[in-house]
Amino acid sequence: MVQKAKILLVDDRPENLLALEAILSALDQTLVRASSGEEALKALLTDDFAVILLDVQMPGMDGFETAAHIKRRERTRDIPIIFLTAINHGPHHTFRGYAAGAVDYISKPFDPWVLRAKVSVFVELYMKNCQLREQAALLRLQLENGQGRAGAAAAQEPAGLLAELSARLAAVEEQAEALTKQLDESADAAAVATAAHLERKLTGLRRALDALEPGTGSGASPLPSPS
Repeated sequence: MVQKAKILLVDDRPENLLALEAILSALDQTLVRASSGEEALKALLTDDFAVILLDVQMPGMDGFETAAHIKRRERTRDIPIIFLTAINHGPHHTFRGYAAGAVDYISKPFDPWVLRAKVSVFVELYMKNCQLREQAALLRLQLENGQGRAGAAAAQEPAGLLAELSARLAAVEEQAEALTKQLDESADAAAVATAAHLERKLTGLRRALDALEPGTGSGASPLPSPS
């Protein structure tokens, strides 16, 4: 069963959180509320999130300060942040949002369809990256087990495992290719860059698998990190 991605919604107004939940419920993912920057940072200590929707204007720690803390942490620095704001102070205000590490900056009232589409892209990229991590971890485990065995049976079993892993990786590659085709020129630059990064990791993993095939001669090659 595929685990759902978590989306962090940060806003000090309960009615805004309720509205976001209504818009994003169709994505069928896990929506996590935070009513302040401090509460958001606490949630990020224990859970992994696909994307963060962050209100700019909040009492105490505002959205910009919260984003700065998120980007300083190694665990959370790569999580996409979409800023939501009810005001627009011009290009300088927008630039501050991007400088704080946001992948997008949306003014309220926003189009629910547009917001849902933007969030869905980052959710899908997150899920594909999770699949890649799982495949790499499984391959490492099987290789470690295979290296500790001897005899003809041990020689045949890794070959079967490699074939299975190759087939699983092919499925992920096919999904990643389909996702990349969906990102046209109008897509967010951050989403395109993330998809390209995912494709590079998939290519590295495919090369490592190919090098392990019988007859290629190189034995266990170091696997690319899926991070």
